[in-house]
Amino acid sequence: MTTPFKTSEVARLISDRVDALAHRKTQNEIAAEAGFANANFISILKSGKSKLPLDRVPSLAKALEVDPAYLMRIALEQAVGVTAAKAITEIFGTPVTANEKAWLDELRDASGNSDPRITARRRSTLRGIFGK
Repeated sequence: MTTPFKTSEVARLISDRVDALAHRKTQNEIAAEAGFANANFISILKSGKSKLPLDRVPSLAKALEVDPAYLMRIALEQAVGVTAAKAITEIFGTPVTANEKAWLDELRDASGNSDPRITARRRSTLRGIFGK
């Protein structure tokens, strides 16, 4: 079987999370929590042999203990391609993770809910936080 999605963000994330959770739950337990009838499907996803079915994103995100919006964003790119995913997010908006929402809430609070414009200086300051 080929591995067309081996280098996808989805495959990397699933592999990383299964490894990170290994001390608390098995891959079989993760598969069961996600509602997969075949526990091997987690191995298939990790290896990049198959795409993650979009209807499984919420349950798999919960089982992997990751933000479902983040997993949906990368699974959508895997499912329909980057160009189509971009079109979908332009129409419906980008799924916002809980962490991103917390940043937005803090920005609103810090600015007194004034809807501040992003300036070159503000962009530089923000990017500096992340070492960019």
